[in-house]
Amino acid sequence: MKRRKLLFVTFGILVVSILTFYFNGTKQLYGNDEASIVKLINSIEGYEHKLIEILEIKDFDDLRIVAFLANNKPGYIEFTENKKGNFIWRYIEVKENETFSSFNISPRKMMFVTNNENKIAKLQVDINEQRFKWDFIPNKATVTWADLPQTDNNQYTFRNYKYFNKDGIIIKEFE
Repeated sequence: MKRRKLLFVTFGILVVSILTFYFNGTKQLYGNDEASIVKLINSIEGYEHKLIEILEIKDFDDLRIVAFLANNKPGYIEFTENKKGNFIWRYIEVKENETFSSFNISPRKMMFVTNNENKIAKLQVDINEQRFKWDFIPNKATVTWADLPQTDNNQYTFRNYKYFNKDGIIIKEFE
């Protein structure tokens, strides 16, 4: 009788322990939707107390790119899709003290992220001796995607940057 009682108590403690671990254990956060992405970003060291505003979520095969503002600073987070269809965080970057930021997403794709303090309305730059222009909406948080020209070796030379305001006046320029 004593042995049966001991076995019953041990079994009960084991069941309670497993249930406690299951319901209170650490759960993997995924970037499957906007709410989970915000929660995941806020779980990353250094981003715990930042106000996150998702601007755009874009999928490229098993890669998910999310443009966002962290306390109004342009940034992006990158996810890869696992076999179960969940998006696992792989990389995050936020540019401090910028209102207009560019990010290299892949060898042939760039993304520009602006916040509502951005004054730039147009960017002109020579890439591998070809001129490219992109338009932006000043004073509005936006995401603009840019496909880079095809090259044999995926190497690019960027020169002659010109940034224009809404009146077409150059506000910043460098070679």
